[in-house]
Parts: sequence; C-alpha cells; structure tokens
Amino acid sequence: MAGPSLQTKKRLLFILVVFTIGVFVLIGKLAYLQIVQSDELQKMAFEQQNTSRTISPRRGTIYDRNGKELAISASVDTISVRPGEIKSSGKNLELIAQKLAELLEMDKEAVYKKITKDSSYEILKRKVEKETGDAIRKWVQEEKIKGINIDEDTKRYYPGRNLAAHIIGFTGADNQGLENGIEIVMEKYLKGVPGKILSEVDARQREIPFNTEKRIEAQDGLNVILTIDETIQYIVQRELEKAIEDNKVMKGAVGIVMDPRNGDILALVSKPDFDLNDPYAAPPGYEPEAWVGNTTEGVDILRKTVWRNRAVVDTYEPGSTFKAITTSAALEENIITPETMVNDYPVEIGGWTMRCWRASPHGVETFRQAVYNSCNPVFIKLAQELGIDKFYGYMRAFGFYEKTGIDLLGEQTGIIHQKPTEVDMAAASFGQRFTITPIQLITAYTAIANDGKLMKPRLVKELTDSEGNIVKKFEPEVIRTVISKETAQTVREILEGVVSEGTGKNAYVKGYRVAGKTGTSQTTEQGVYTASFCSFAPADNPSICVLVALFDPKGESHMGGAIAAPVAGKIIEDTLSYLGVERRYSEQDKEMMVEEVFVPDVRNKTINEAVKSLKEFGLEYKVEGESNGENVVVEQTPKPDASVPKKSIVVLYTYKPEEEKMVTVPSVLNMTVSEATDILKKAGLNIRVSGTGRAYKQSVAPGEEVVAGKVIEVEFRELDNIE
Repeated sequence: MAGPSLQTKKRLLFILVVFTIGVFVLIGKLAYLQIVQSDELQKMAFEQQNTSRTISPRRGTIYDRNGKELAISASVDTISVRPGEIKSSGKNLELIAQKLAELLEMDKEAVYKKITKDSSYEILKRKVEKETGDAIRKWVQEEKIKGINIDEDTKRYYPGRNLAAHIIGFTGADNQGLENGIEIVMEKYLKGVPGKILSEVDARQREIPFNTEKRIEAQDGLNVILTIDETIQYIVQRELEKAIEDNKVMKGAVGIVMDPRNGDILALVSKPDFDLNDPYAAPPGYEPEAWVGNTTEGVDILRKTVWRNRAVVDTYEPGSTFKAITTSAALEENIITPETMVNDYPVEIGGWTMRCWRASPHGVETFRQAVYNSCNPVFIKLAQELGIDKFYGYMRAFGFYEKTGIDLLGEQTGIIHQKPTEVDMAAASFGQRFTITPIQLITAYTAIANDGKLMKPRLVKELTDSEGNIVKKFEPEVIRTVISKETAQTVREILEGVVSEGTGKNAYVKGYRVAGKTGTSQTTEQGVYTASFCSFAPADNPSICVLVALFDPKGESHMGGAIAAPVAGKIIEDTLSYLGVERRYSEQDKEMMVEEVFVPDVRNKTINEAVKSLKEFGLEYKVEGESNGENVVVEQTPKPDASVPKKSIVVLYTYKPEEEKMVTVPSVLNMTVSEATDILKKAGLNIRVSGTGRAYKQSVAPGEEVVAGKVIEVEFRELDNIE
C-alpha cells in the first residue's frame, strides 16, 4: 500500500506549523493576561463587580491658643444615586426625580438626567443639611426605593464669621483649603484620609441580593492650634473698625499684636475683611444683585479687595516708625548717646535740602529729645556717620531684605535700594524712599523689645489628634541677635519717652509703661498718607508689640501721632488688662486719675441726709424742687449704683417728676479738661475723661437733649507736636 503523497505530507506539515504557532500565540496571550495585565484586569473586574462611595474624613479643627474653636466641621450629607439600580426597580422615575428635586431644591430635569444616566454612580448634591438628608432617608425607606445613597459628609463652619479671616482662610466644595490662610498652609495635616463604602453589583450595576457592604473608615485630619488669642483678635478688630470710621480711612488698615519673647502672633487684622462662611459675597462698593460671585472676574476682584491680607502682602513707606532702627544702629555703633547734644538744622545732600517735619526747627537738644520730637535731620546725620555699608547692613540684620517666614502664603518683601546713594540713605534714615510690609516692621521691633533677639513670627503652636494628644510642636525660633541687650534697653527707655513726652503722647495708658514711635508717610499719590504707630509694653519688660497702620485717612488728621497712636494705646490697655498684667501707677498717672464711684441710693432720705451720704462718696448735688433740708428726696439722677467719676453732680428731686429734667449738651470740642468739665457742670452734666490734651470727641453730639446729670464721655488728644 502506497504511503501519503508528498503533497499530503506538505499539507500536514503546514497544518502542524500553523497549529503550533497558534498554540504558542494563545500561550503567550494567556501569559500576557495572567502576568503583565493581571493587576489591571483584576482592578477592572473589581470595579465592574463592585461600586464604591467615598466617606469624607472630618477635617481637623482650628483652635486659638486657648482652645476656642475658630474653624470646625459640621455634619452634613452627600446624596448620590446608582442609576442602574433605580431604573431596574420598576418605580416611576418621573415621580422619583420630582421628589428628589423638591427635597434637594434642584431642577427636576437635572435630577432626572442623573438618575437615568448610563453610569454606575452619580452624585446629586453635596453638603446637604442633616435635616434634608434625614427626610430623604425616611422617604426612601417608606417607599422602598433602591439605588439612592445618603452618606455622611462634613461642611466647614466658622463661628467667628469674619474674625481672623485672613489668618484662617477658607475651604472649597471638596473641603480643600483655598487662598492664603492656615486652611491651605496646613492642608496636609487638616484634610485627613477619605474612606470608602464598597458594594457588590451585577453587570447592570444592581446590588447583588444579600450583599454586605464593606466599609473602610476615613481617617480624620489633625487639629491645628494657633498662637492667635480670640479675645485679643476681637480687641484689635473692634478698635480698627472704630478707627476706620472715625478717621474716614479709605484704603484699609492693619493691626498686629505679637509676643516679642517667642514671636507668637496674638492677633493679626487686615481691613477690609470678609465672612468666612460666605467668602464669595459681594465686597463693599459692589451691588449684591449684580455681583458676579464665584467667577474668574469675581475672584480677581475679591483677591484685590477683601481677601487681600495687607499685613503680609501690602508694602508701604514706614516713615518715622523706622527711626527706632536708625537709633538702634547708632547706639550699637557708639556713634551717639542719649544725652549727646544735637541739632535739627536743615541738611544739604545732593542738591536736596532736608528739614525737620515741623515748620520751625526744634534747635539744639539732646539726642533723646530729638527722638521724642522725631527730628529728621538728626537721623540723616546719624546715617552719614554710620556710612552706607553699615546703615544698610543693619537694615538687612533687622530683616527688611527678606521675608519673615510667617505661616501664610503670598508674603511679599518691600523695595529697598540695591545700590543706594547718599540721598537714598538720608531719606531712608527717617523711613522714606523704600517700602516694607507691616509684618516686617513689627518683627524688627521684637529685636528691640527682646534684648536684641529677632524672632520669627509664629502662627501655629502645635498639632493634635482627635484625642487631644500632641502630634507635632512648632517651637519658637530666634532668627539672629541684631543688637546688644544694653542697646535694646536704652532704645526701649528712649521710646518710652516718645509716649510720655514726645510725638506718641496719645498712646499713653495710665498704669502701663508704653514705648513706641509714630510715623506719617506720604505715598506716591498726592494727598494719600499712611498713619502708623509701632510700640511695645510694658516698656521695661515687654510682653506685647503692637502695630497699627491706617492707609489713606481722610478725616481731620492724617498724622500717625494723632490717629494711629490712640488706637494702639487702646489695644495695649485692653490687651494687657485681659492678660492680667498688673498696672503700676506713676505719680503722673495718679495726678491724672479720676476715681470712679457708685452712686448711693438716697431716695426716701431727707435732703440733709442725702447730701451727707453723697459727700461721703465724693459726689456733689443739685436740688430740683423745694430745697428745705428736711424735704424728702423722691427721685434722683443718676440712678442708684450707676458708676460715675468723683465730684459728679447728682440731681435730687423733692417731687415725682412727670418727666426727668432735660438739658442741652454743649460743645466742648478743642477745650482743655478743666474747661470742658466746667462747661458741662454748668449745663448740669457730668464728664468722664479719657486721654490728655484737648477735647477731640464727645459721646453725645452738641445740641442734643439728655437727662440732667448724664455722664458725657469726652476723649482728649494731644494735637500739638504730633507727627
């Protein structure tokens, strides 16, 4: 029998080769799928067979230094749907869309598109209040509707609204930190780690019967403890708002309180500001109805106005507040002593004649007095003796060439001469022709207040977990030693004299030794000034530094000594009192103090008895009606237990008046304390005095009618020799 033909053998061989190649291709493909694509295919299979929903972690709380909540996460819900399961439930999709739209306050058509979409998972609405979430949960259970999820979520809430707005910052829709505050700076600590809820589904994305959800819990974020003190922050905010209104400040203001011993920022206020719970609201000057809101245009406007943190972003010429730095350098280099005789005669430099700010020079005086009087030519001569290299070397040492490193984004540095001339240095010696930021200036003052050690501003103290355990500490940091302890003490003593005797008198506080320097600088715009005052207290052992800067005041004065110093003085007084710093009254304080007393109840007593009782309290009297000493007092003004200054007048009525006696309030503006007291007493009114100098403001406008005996509060200010 003949064997296979050659042709047949060739065909069999071809088939064998093709089959072999096919087997190897299949083996190769299988190996590729099993080895190379294994992880990816497993992931795809898992995603096809499971659906997941995110559990948002609770964002860490932001606290002030005393544990008061500044930013918290309130519980809300996220409403999501599984379209495949809803469609296969047999329920009326139109009715489901209608009910969800009503409960969520959404458009019905938008909801319908979501629940009928060809996808496994769709979010309907985030940040839904718990009441709404509970209502949807109840409806879903009653109607036995599948495919609608109500999951826990969190929403950021700020109890203080605009308090510390520029420090805290705010969050976006996904709870992520935005803009330049602590919310974004500390994002990696605050945000936490999201969790998941896993469910098994079939090919149509329907939950498998008897499926058990798997839950991977979220990890909450860490809490951030700030150095800010909520109470001090409120004090600064309150006083700045009052100063802006009183002085018609057009371009905002800055107030900073810092502990020079460790660099802690106790308060930082930038005006204008905004409500952290509604950061995209229309800023001042824009109609809410026409406001563009959270758009590119709107955000750009907000960044230039209310979101702008002027304390770290804006630069300005510091004016005479910088003279404390020139003073420090000159004393450190032994160029001068406090008692060295100097003069403030005009100085000729590079074709320029530089004079004292006052029209008539102060003449020959000690250097101490020159600082009190803020005489520009004296500081020019000091800078000339220091020379360009040393003068600008001290500017660098005090930190004006670099950022402070404060824990806020967007910090700027000013513009300082890179190749300065003699004219540049002369102007710089008294704070002109260069710019710095407010945070740079107050940081420089910490070196004077802290025995020569320049401190880095600190905003964050520590991080804690949900149990209150400290996870991370941020320690105080000394940047460098700038001047000696002896020089710092001498400068503090001189700057205390600026407040007690010089241009800073309006920052004077009874019982607290305040040191500081006034500043008034003109901007590049005609008629636009910056009024400022930088200070520390108590002068002999400083626990706080305070800076106040008012940009473009249009009121009666634009001088730092007239309008910024009293604001700083009030902040210092209230802050030190709050911190429990004991007052130490000097003889000058005691002479100026007027003791407050409580008015005794003299009703139903005879006039003789009432007068005797009033005199025991140091009060005077005036009788309305029959003044016979045996007549009985029926009514009195001020009422019992009212707090009034000693020597105040109490009006005694020997009859029951249908209406209390009214008197017209006279004007006491620009009067001395004694003149104002006499005028008000003659009108049958009492006075409560604050400040020194001449009457600057009275609590009740002239011409208004008030009850006889009312206490009129009058603020006095020094308006002469004020820069």
